[in-house]
Amino acid sequence: MSSAAQRRERILARIAHAATLARRDSSDLQLIAVSKGRSADEIEALISAGQRDFGENRVQEALEKWPALLTRHPGVRLHGIGRLQSNKVLEAVKLFTSIHSLDRRSLLDALVKEGEKAGRTPAVYVQVNIGGEEQKGGCAIGEVDMLVEAVRASPLHLAGLMAIPPVGLEPAPYFALLGKLARRHDVAGLSIGMSSDFETAVMLGATAVRIGTALFDDE
Repeated sequence: MSSAAQRRERILARIAHAATLARRDSSDLQLIAVSKGRSADEIEALISAGQRDFGENRVQEALEKWPALLTRHPGVRLHGIGRLQSNKVLEAVKLFTSIHSLDRRSLLDALVKEGEKAGRTPAVYVQVNIGGEEQKGGCAIGEVDMLVEAVRASPLHLAGLMAIPPVGLEPAPYFALLGKLARRHDVAGLSIGMSSDFETAVMLGATAVRIGTALFDDE
């Protein structure tokens, strides 16, 4: 077994253990390999190990390496997980199966418009600025209702809510708050959890975890 396959199996085992503790089925969770800054060879190794979902933060970087990879591996799904600028929307719609960073109505309108041009309708997660941080993307908690309803009225599929807790603070209360918001708005998906906190996220309802370092780097 390759080192990439071993790393992936370890992560999947940890996800399964956390899901068991929470009395959940681990098959309900989607593991997204965050390939930001990773080479095509590193990505190919994980694809060979069975990984099918990958996430990129920047459209420009994704454009440099993913069109060829997706041609070679048509079963792979690429997720946009970083802040999305309006001038990159058409490229994002063409590349990404889902976009995890919808945080404003103008971006939704642009996604709908460019999606119609491209003949693609990516799924979207509404990103919530769960810690109220000025420097971080995401809509304010008080705007979640408006944005969720706007997505539901659009051609796009609402996959769920996404959030990144403040760095250096215990993530559990923020994951729990996002779960409460999801239940309040009858939203099923939660895109939460990264390399340092994904087990906590799984136990608090994550349906998609975004893991980079732990999947690509040996411990």
